[in-house]
Amino acid sequence: MSNRIQQRRHSGDVHTSRLAFWIIRLMHDNPFLPMVRNPYRLLKAARLKQGQRVLEVGSGPGFFTIPAAEIVGNEGHVYAVDVHPLAIERVKQKIEKQGIDNVETLLANASDTGLPDGSIDLAFLFGLRYIAGGLNNVLRELHRVLKPGGRLSFEKTRGEERGFIEEVEQWGFICSGKWGRIFLFSRTNRNGG
Repeated sequence: MSNRIQQRRHSGDVHTSRLAFWIIRLMHDNPFLPMVRNPYRLLKAARLKQGQRVLEVGSGPGFFTIPAAEIVGNEGHVYAVDVHPLAIERVKQKIEKQGIDNVETLLANASDTGLPDGSIDLAFLFGLRYIAGGLNNVLRELHRVLKPGGRLSFEKTRGEERGFIEEVEQWGFICSGKWGRIFLFSRTNRNGG
């Protein structure tokens, strides 16, 4: 394939990626969204608590990031990871505007966060229909970064429930509860795969 065709395809991917981000931002920064999708209620259902070190997978423009930072408080810490530079930039703008200092943004694929082993109390994945890096690679990474007994909170967006639970459990987690579409998993000592 010629370089000109490759450049045009890459340019289209960048444009599509930008457009997708702006659509997501338009939805997530809508002041009416919290009325129908209360981030505080969902995060409490996910078992976020004060003082935790939390990993937000796929932060997007930060709809859950600020509420998560408020819930974990000054003694806690939120790592907001996303593969899209515009998403990370938007989260940085929000935390700076609100003077929040317990959030760290990570421009990275969630399948390779760079975080130390066993450094996270709770990881959550909300509203992701597509997971960059593939679900299995992300689950392997989450098992690695979660402390023994750490929690994974996962919002199931589609598909059959039993198959979803089995898929997550094969990577070293055990389903420990459910609230609506939020599934709670505990990290076991067994490595997945």
